[in-house]
Order: sequence, then C-alpha cells, then structure tokens
Amino acid sequence: MGSQEVTDWQGKHVTVAGLGVSGIPAAKVLHGLGAIVTVVNDGDDERARAQAAELEALGVTVRLGDGATLPEGTELIVTAPGWQPDKPLFTAAAAAGVPVWGDVELAWRLRGLDGREPAPWLAVTGTNGKTTTVQMLASILKAAGLRTAAVGNIGVSLLDAVLGEEEYDVLAVELSSYQLHWAPSLRAHSGVVLNLAPDHLDWHGSMEAYAADKGRIYEGNRVACVYNVADKATEDLVRAADVEEGCRAVGFTLGAPGPSQLGVVDGILVDRAFVENRQRNAQELAEVSDVTPPAPHNIANALAAAALARAFGVPPRAVRDGLRDFTPDAHRIAHVADVDEVAYVDDSKATNTHAAEASLAAYESIVWIAGGLAKGAAFDELVARSAKRLRGVVLIGADRVLIREALARHAPEVPVVDLDRTDTGAMLAAVQEARRLAEPGDTVLLAPACASMDMFANYNKRGDAFAEAVRELGA
Repeated sequence: MGSQEVTDWQGKHVTVAGLGVSGIPAAKVLHGLGAIVTVVNDGDDERARAQAAELEALGVTVRLGDGATLPEGTELIVTAPGWQPDKPLFTAAAAAGVPVWGDVELAWRLRGLDGREPAPWLAVTGTNGKTTTVQMLASILKAAGLRTAAVGNIGVSLLDAVLGEEEYDVLAVELSSYQLHWAPSLRAHSGVVLNLAPDHLDWHGSMEAYAADKGRIYEGNRVACVYNVADKATEDLVRAADVEEGCRAVGFTLGAPGPSQLGVVDGILVDRAFVENRQRNAQELAEVSDVTPPAPHNIANALAAAALARAFGVPPRAVRDGLRDFTPDAHRIAHVADVDEVAYVDDSKATNTHAAEASLAAYESIVWIAGGLAKGAAFDELVARSAKRLRGVVLIGADRVLIREALARHAPEVPVVDLDRTDTGAMLAAVQEARRLAEPGDTVLLAPACASMDMFANYNKRGDAFAEAVRELGA
C-alpha cells in the first residue's frame, strides 16, 4: 500500500484498532488524508463513548465493544501497540492478506508527506532505561544546537512530530517492544538496545520473540548499532541485523573502552568509537559527576545516549553540556530527604526485577521497600545478587510472598517486615518500619520490582505516597 502521496490514501479502507493515545491521532490523520476509517475498540465504557462521539463528529465510524471482527473491505489495520499479535482481529487479517501496522510504522511511512526532508531517527529500546536515555539524548542534541524532540513511547506522538508544523533536524525516538513488533519497515539512522531482561513475556510468548522484536531497532541502521558490552544478548542482536553497508557496531561499557567503544576511565566518559585512529586515540566527553544521578546504570544510559549523539556527529562539548542540563523524571532514583542520617530514595519506576537490581546496585547498605504485582516475575536472581547490600526489607503489595520466599532462600539472615495489607496507607507503615530497621549511613530505597496497580493508580502515585510518608517522618 503506497503512502508517499496523499492521493494514495483517498478512499482506502483503513481499520484503526483501539482508541487511546495512539488510536485517536491515527484515526484523525488517516481521515484527514482521505481514508475511509473505521475504529474498533474492545471497551465500551463512558470514556470510550466520549472518544467515539468526537471521532464520529468528524465522519469516522467507531465500533465499540467489538475489537475482534475485521470490518468488511479493510485494506490496512493500524493498531495500538499494546494489542497482542494473537488477537482474533489479526488472525482474520492474516487470513485475508491485510497488512497490520503500528502507529510507529504509520508515522515512518508518512514522513516527508508534506514535501519536507524527513528528520533522521535516533532510536532507543531496551527493557529498562529507555525514557531516561532518550531524554538525555535529546538534551545532548539540543546542546549541539539541533532542533529535536524526545518522542515515541515516551508519551509524545510520533505522528505529531512527523506531520506537525515544527521542523526537526533529528528525532530522539523511544520505542517499546510492542511498537517495534508492528513496525516492519522502520530504518533508523542509528539505534541502541540498552539491555535485555525477561519482560512482557505474556505478550510476546517467549524471551526469544521478545528479543527479536527489540532487535528490529537495528534493521537497516545507516551509521551505528549501539550495544551494551555487559549484555551479550544485545551484541548478538547487532550481529543478526541486516544493516546498510558501512554501519558499525559500537559498544558501551562501564569499564575502560576498547576500540569502537565508549566507556569510563578514571571518572571520565571516553569515546574510542567516533575518533580518528580509534586503535590509539580517545576523546574525553564528560565527567561521571556530570551525570545525575551518577548511579552505574545511569552512567550506562549516558554512554548510550552519547554514542547515538556522536553517531550523528555531535561534538564532545555538547555531550558534556547536554548531560549537565539533563534532569531525570520524578520517581527515578529521586532523593526525597535525609532523616536522622538516613537517605530516602524513590525509585517507584523500578517496576520489574531488572530495574530494581540496577537501583539496588547504586547503594552500599539498603533498607529495601518492595512488592506489588509481580507480572509473572521470579525474584531469586535479584535477591541473590543484592543480598549483601540489604540491611533489611519491608514488603508490601499483592505478590509480596514471592519476594519473601526468595529472601528466605537467598538472604535468610536479612530481617524482613511483611506488611499484610494492600491499602494505600500501607506506604506510611512501610516507611515507618524501614526507619526502624535503618542505621545512620543507610539508604531506604523504594524499588518495588513490581507493578503498582494492586495498590495505586500508577507508579507515580506510589512514589508520591512514599515521598509524603518520608516528609511525615521529618516533620
């Protein structure tokens, strides 16, 4: 199905799967291009009906409560990224030979539709650290004087970036495994897989399928495929990718970098990839102290962002200035307060074991507040690797027993407080128990390793509850 001319869309029957942050903009854009658009949605609640009324006023057909049936005459499906590949709608589409695109694929196909030269994409994926890395990257690019934005899975519509009035020199694009699954023709300037750990396996079906979807970010890269030296699976994905001739594999490491790598030497972020004679030469980019916070996994994020920026030709000074200018989002290793010589840190964003392990690795002596919805995760590896850092543990949430059992197996000497409650007031009790366990110099760390929806609307609300409870301690 063509897409470079507006006339290609005239009269085309397109089905948009799912209302929401991607479905509504897609429906509006396609309708504006002259397509005959039908939106199908599983839900039929008050919010969905209000969204449907808005689209129907434009002339878009909306079917609520039936996301399973393929509308007659459909020539293309544009799906919300979260819709699983095994849904009956997609089975029917495959049988009928109807292609399925995600919102990222649609945005990629619509680049240049208005006659402007499309901005290249610097693309970021990984199990953890995507948003921080993309924001760091955008900060570095801006420090270099480039017109840019952090877009994609970060919550900013790629369709708006591609079709909006603002012109960009380059885009910093966060992509989830869901989005990559539905983006077969995406070809980034350069891309990175930050790390790989089991996540969303219920959606992908297996770790192999999850990794393969992440690896799509490397397909067709022109300049650099950036990988994590400490995570061999990311390098394996680079080796498997079909890239343009001349595209290079560039590693990042927390150790001293080899040729074609970025790394750390004596507290300095160093580039041995985008320099002349990289066998002998290295370029200083920034100091570890320029990164906020300077936790190991955040240094890795900074190196990945720097690698993509350097692949785009950004000068070293802009890397340093961009990292200095960057401020992390709330609930990402956010220092809340010191009370009685104990630091209280909010990393509510650590919603899986991989993120929690990275957070725990940043501190020497920890009272850990953990628990929530496990999403099928196992905690043995996390606990075994972090046991030596734990002063004590306070457990909250629906699946806390899974963490308690892992602690009994791998850290039996660590004192555990099991709060048998899932009401939102449990956070205040958890913080009070953590205070009792902590000693001067310790860090009380909220890094739940679980989703929040058993107790809170989202991880932001959970982090807010933690911060409020800490403030009550110090009052």
